[in-house]
Amino acid sequence: MHLPLLFCLFLRLSGSSAISGPRAVRGVERGSLTVRCRYDPRYERYVKWWCRGAAWNNCPFVIKTTGSEKEVKKGRVSIRDNQKDRSFTVTMEELRLDDSDTYWCGIEIPGPDLGNPVEVTIDPAPTVLISTLATSNANMFTVAPKENQGQLPLLGSVHFLLLVFLKVPLLLGMLGAVLWVNRPLRSSGGNPEKNQ
Repeated sequence: MHLPLLFCLFLRLSGSSAISGPRAVRGVERGSLTVRCRYDPRYERYVKWWCRGAAWNNCPFVIKTTGSEKEVKKGRVSIRDNQKDRSFTVTMEELRLDDSDTYWCGIEIPGPDLGNPVEVTIDPAPTVLISTLATSNANMFTVAPKENQGQLPLLGSVHFLLLVFLKVPLLLGMLGAVLWVNRPLRSSGGNPEKNQ
């Protein structure tokens, strides 16, 4: 092997200093993540790309730019080149756990392309824990069956919640205040008629 071929092989296998990006990024399932890759001057008008797979030589392209700054969207992935800033961003949306993999941000040039590996990790979405009470009274928190379509479960009704937590305590408070004001006065003599 002669020197230029070794240099090209080095660029394809280990990434290039002409392009750089984060070594690793993390996202959350059903969320989105954005990766920003930078490149050296003179590569502004070249096509930028994002491919998936640890092996550079058979890494299938996920998305490519057109050589302009216009955003390109394909499925859940978009790419946009900012030539003035000499960077491009790749956004992955509606992330799935199986999106975790090695990706490459790269530049399509004559000869071997320039690329930089990025390890993408997708974490599971946080789950909501339901208390034992909610589990035992599940019918109060579930969607109404088809025959009751249009009716909300008891605890799901806004009116019921207002009644229990606002109207009833307010009514009881006012009733207590009225009874307190109208209570009979006690005197030390024990005869309320004499004290009037």
